[in-house]
Amino acid sequence: METMVHIGWLIAGLALLSFGADWLVRGASELALKSGLQPLVIGLTVVAFGTSAPELIVSLKANLDPDTTADIAVGNVVGSNICNIALMLGLAALMRPFVVSSQVVRRELPILLVVTGGFIFMIGNGLVSRWEGVAMVAAIVLYVVTSIRISKKHRGDPAEHEIPEEALANASDRSLKAMVRCVGWILLGLAGLLFGADRLVGSGVILAKQLGVPEVVIGLTLVALGTSLPELATTVAAVRRKQMDLIAGNIIGSNLFNILAVIGITATVKPIEAESMNPVNLWVMGGVTLILVPFLAWGRRINRFEGTTLVVGYLVYCIWLVKPEWLGMAA
Repeated sequence: METMVHIGWLIAGLALLSFGADWLVRGASELALKSGLQPLVIGLTVVAFGTSAPELIVSLKANLDPDTTADIAVGNVVGSNICNIALMLGLAALMRPFVVSSQVVRRELPILLVVTGGFIFMIGNGLVSRWEGVAMVAAIVLYVVTSIRISKKHRGDPAEHEIPEEALANASDRSLKAMVRCVGWILLGLAGLLFGADRLVGSGVILAKQLGVPEVVIGLTLVALGTSLPELATTVAAVRRKQMDLIAGNIIGSNLFNILAVIGITATVKPIEAESMNPVNLWVMGGVTLILVPFLAWGRRINRFEGTTLVVGYLVYCIWLVKPEWLGMAA
């Protein structure tokens, strides 16, 4: 009976993370639009950080909670980045093959490769120190500022950045009531993220201990998939609207925020010790990031065959984590 209760809280935590991120992005985007910020700037900052908010809250909670280890904090980010590329991009390509914008190939992808490689090197000793966290936060601030400066030269359509339709529809209403509504959505979103993260991490750790599953595996699979729900929602919305060129940019941007902002802020608050992280997981994250280079080198297109390769690879990786004996190897 106790196990069923924790499973229920686990599901509730996942749902609250998903809805909380949506409410936070909706309120913050609408408030930013009412304040006169350019839609492109909102897309690069508010929306990108909003979809990474679940990872940030979960990682902070896991790293600060004395009853858990930092393995969930790091495993959450590593697993989420693997999930974003292998599962999200793969599913999107299976639903509808798409072409990636040239800016993503020329700018965002090389930056992500450098950031991912730097993070793998940094976490190699099992520790992300406070000064390394500060450096990562400084890097994401520099990235955002540079993106804002570039965006000023290229004004775009608000719909091009997956800003919630409710925010766009209400952007012109600048009454006090409208502003209070925006703040209300933001507070509701933060509450959902905080409570959802608490339930997800707490119940996840208890279930892991009951089932004999290492916390790092929970972080790499269940928690990572749960915190990737906002990216999944964004991907499905882009496919539905036939805005396929935005998918890779959204996911690559989210992965950048996951490493630089989530790990950076978490380590700045408290150094991260993750000595139980199997280096193979880090190399898998680096591998799925690196595989985007040949996929996008010819025609900037991800087809259904490549999408199938990514999804099957992700499923094999999850099996290796949970049931390695099925593959004749050990995790």
